[in-house]
Amino acid sequence: MAVKLLDDGVLVKQNEAEEVTSGGIVLPDTAREKQQRGTVMAIGPGRLLDDGKRGKIRVKKGDEIFYSKYAGTELKLDDQEVVIIKEKDILAVIE
Repeated sequence: MAVKLLDDGVLVKQNEAEEVTSGGIVLPDTAREKQQRGTVMAIGPGRLLDDGKRGKIRVKKGDEIFYSKYAGTELKLDDQEVVIIKEKDILAVIE
C-alpha cells in the first residue's frame, strides 16, 4: 500500500517492545509497553508557511528517533506496526 504524507507528517516504523526485563523476567504481550522509538520510513513535503513556501523537515528517511508518548496515529501497513506523527512530536534523533 502506498502512503502519501501531507505537510509535516512523518511515517515511523515502531521498534519492537522489550520481551525480557533487565532482571530476566519474560513479559507477555499484554504487559509490554509500546516504545516511543522508531525509524523514519517517509516524510511529507513540509509544513506550508504563511508566505506560501514549505518549511524544511529536519529528519530524513532512515533516521532513528524518539517521539512523544501519545503522538500520532498508529496503524498497520503491510503487516508492519507504524505511526504517523507530526514533526513537532519528534523529541530527538539518535546518533
